[in-house]
Amino acid sequence: MSACNTGADLLVQSILREGTDVVFGYPGGAVLPLYDALYRQKVRHILTRHEQGAIHAAEGYARISGKPGIVIATSGPGATNLVTGLMDAYTDSLPVVVFTGQVTRAVINTDAFQEADVIGITASATKHNFQVRDVQDLPQMVHEAFYIAATGRPGPVLVDLPKDICKAQPDPQAEEPAIHLRGYHIPGEVSEAQIRNLAGAIEKSVRPVLLAGAGVQHAMASERLRAFAQSQQIPVVSTLLGLGSFPASHPLFLGMGGMHGTYTANMAISECDLLINVGSRFDDRLTGNLTRFAPGAKIAHIDIDPSEIGKNVPVDYPVVGDANAALGKLEKAMIPCKDRRDWLARLSAYTRKHPQHYDDTAGDETIPPQLLIERICHYAGPDAIVTTDVGQHQMWAAQYYRFERPNHLASSGGLGTMGFGFPAAIGAQVAEPGKQVIAIVGDGGFQMTLEELAVVRELNLPVKIIILNNHALGMVRQWQEAFYGQRYSHSRSSFQPDFVRLAESYGIDGRRIGKKADIDPALDAAMQTPGPVLIDCHVRQMANVYPMVPPGKGLQEMTGV
Repeated sequence: MSACNTGADLLVQSILREGTDVVFGYPGGAVLPLYDALYRQKVRHILTRHEQGAIHAAEGYARISGKPGIVIATSGPGATNLVTGLMDAYTDSLPVVVFTGQVTRAVINTDAFQEADVIGITASATKHNFQVRDVQDLPQMVHEAFYIAATGRPGPVLVDLPKDICKAQPDPQAEEPAIHLRGYHIPGEVSEAQIRNLAGAIEKSVRPVLLAGAGVQHAMASERLRAFAQSQQIPVVSTLLGLGSFPASHPLFLGMGGMHGTYTANMAISECDLLINVGSRFDDRLTGNLTRFAPGAKIAHIDIDPSEIGKNVPVDYPVVGDANAALGKLEKAMIPCKDRRDWLARLSAYTRKHPQHYDDTAGDETIPPQLLIERICHYAGPDAIVTTDVGQHQMWAAQYYRFERPNHLASSGGLGTMGFGFPAAIGAQVAEPGKQVIAIVGDGGFQMTLEELAVVRELNLPVKIIILNNHALGMVRQWQEAFYGQRYSHSRSSFQPDFVRLAESYGIDGRRIGKKADIDPALDAAMQTPGPVLIDCHVRQMANVYPMVPPGKGLQEMTGV
C-alpha cells in the first residue's frame, strides 16, 4: 500500500485493494476529505444527480457484474436518501458497499448540522453496518465490509465515516487487514446426506419441477442447472429474478411462475409431486395462497441462507449451501433419469391450450404493450441487458422478453422500487460497456429518477431508455379496476412532461412511437445509434397484465388465461 497522509487516503487505498474499478456517489461537506483523496488518487467516480440514483446504479452494476457496487454519500440527507436503495439491495441479495459521511466524533449525538443516526436507521436495511471510531481500523473494516457483502447470501454493507476520521493521520505501520468475524459464518461443504436424500426423492418422483431463483445466478450455476434439468428431464419454472438462469428457448422451460406467471408454470407447480427450489425465497408473489401452494408435492429447497429454508413453506428435503456446488453434487449422485414423457406431454398440452396471449385485434393503430416488448426483444437480441422499474411494464417484460442468458436482467423484485430501472441501467452499462443495455420503464417510475439523464449524456453511455407511457400508474390502475370498483383515485396522469423534448434538452436523441407502424423503424434506428436514445412509447392505457392470480387465491385460480 502506498503512503497514506490521511484517513481518507487510507480508505481509498483500502477500497482499491478490494479490486474495485468504479465508485458511484454524490459529494457533500462530511465527505469532502474523501473526495479530495479520490481526486488525488484518480479513482473512477461517477457523479449521479441524486443519491438514490447512485445506489440504484451500484445495484445494477452489482447485479450484472457480480462484483460489489460502491456508493459514497455525505452525512444526514445524503445518507438517508440511500435507505430505499439499501432496502432494495437487501431484499434482492445484491452486494453493495456504502460509505456515508458523518459529523465529527466530538459532536455525534448532539444534533449537529446534518447529523443522522445512520447506524440505527440502516440496521434493518443492511446485512451489516459499521461506524469507524479509530482511523487505524479503516483497512480492517473496509476488508470486512467487502467480504460480508459478497459472501454467503450477498447483501449491502454500510460504513459510517466521521469526518475527523477521514482527516486524521494514520500510523504508516498499520497491520495488513484480515478477516476476524466471530459472529459471521457462511455455509461450508454441502451435506452429502442432504444430497442423497434429495437424489432419492428425485429418483422416485414422477412429476418433478425445478424452480430457479436469483440464487442460481448469484452462484453462477446456470450452466449446471441446465445440464441437470436436461439429464433428468425435469421442467423448469423461473421466478422473476431467476429469469435468464435457464434459456427461455429451451423445451424444458415453462416460463415464470407466480402472480403473473404462465398458465403452464403455475399448473406445473400445482400438480407436481416434487418441487425443487434452487435459490428462491418462496416470496408471496410466487406462492399465492400458501394453503393451496403445491398441495400434492414434497418440497426440496437448496439455499445458501439456512434461515430461508422452512421460513415460508415447510420443507421435506433441505439442502444448505451454494447452488452451484449443490447441483454439481446432486448430478453426481443421480442415476439415469426415469421416463417422464407423460408429465412433459401434459405440460406441453397446457402450453398449447393456454399460451401467453394479448388482444391485438383492435382496428386502430394503438399499441399493445406486449407487442412492443416482443419487438424490443427482436431488435435488441439475446445479448442485450434489460433493466426495469416495477409495475405493469416489468411484468410484460418478464412475460414477453425472451431471456436466454444469466445476469441479463436487473429488476427490483422484493421491494418493488419505482425509479430503479433507469439508474440501474447506468450501472449495468458501466459494468458491461460493450453490451447493449435497455431500460424498460414506466412513465411514472421514470419521473422519479429522470435527472440521471445528465449522467448518460455526460458519459455518452449508449443506454436505450424505452418508456411504456400509458399516462397512468399502470399496476395501481389495474388493481383499482379489478378490486376497487374502477375508482381510479390518483392513478391516471392529467399532466406529464414532453419526454422527447426533455431528452433533447439533455442533448439526447429523443423519439416518439404513437402507433404500431412506428415501432419497427424507431427501434431499428435506436439500436443502430451509438449513443443514448430515449423513446416515448404511447401504449394502451387500459391494457392489463394477464394471467393474474388475485390476492388470496391459489396459483390454480388464475384469471385472464
